[in-house]
Amino acid sequence: MTARKNERAEAIRWIQDQMADYGLTMEELEAAGCFDPPPPPPPPPPAPVCYRNAEGLARDGQGEMPSWLRRAVNAGQSVEFFRIG
Repeated sequence: MTARKNERAEAIRWIQDQMADYGLTMEELEAAGCFDPPPPPPPPPPAPVCYRNAEGLARDGQGEMPSWLRRAVNAGQSVEFFRIG
């Protein structure tokens, strides 16, 4: 047996001992959620808004330039005109 297999076998024996000491059954552990997959991580917070126009349309500065900002830039307006903060 490799060291990893030995550690695994020891862990299983320890769990079995704990279950016996506390009188726990597999059904009780399952009902307590011990075998449920962990919840997914929370989504990352939204990126802060960096640009906004008079209509309230916003851009966080990431990804493709939105059409409202692209139209304004094509008409000669500076992107910095819409910067907030």
